[in-house]
Amino acid sequence: MRMITIAAAGAALLLATAAGAQAPSGQPSPARPPAAAPQAPATPPAIQSVNVVDITELPESTQSQVNKVVAERGDGELQKLRNAIDSAPSIKSALEAKGLTPTHVVLAQINDSGELTLITKKAG
Repeated sequence: MRMITIAAAGAALLLATAAGAQAPSGQPSPARPPAAAPQAPATPPAIQSVNVVDITELPESTQSQVNKVVAERGDGELQKLRNAIDSAPSIKSALEAKGLTPTHVVLAQINDSGELTLITKKAG
């Protein structure tokens, strides 16, 4: 279950830059007291390495969890993830080295040391 949580956080971190660029720059949001704000890392870790893992290489229970998260997430979020990957040459190259494209990616996770793991699934 930790992997799924980290995977969801990784996908969110991967898309944080794109989402921040689209945020309106009107009035700043009111400041919240530090005790009420959730603790999140100030900046996402820089990507140090990329691992590409096919979903079939995962244990059955993990495959089920990944499939559940992907089904709950929706096509819009999946497309945002794939677009972010497509615009990152180093990540795209890691996929191409395995004969894959961003359309094969179903989930992404990044750990604190900057290791990005892409979970892929071939069509069919």
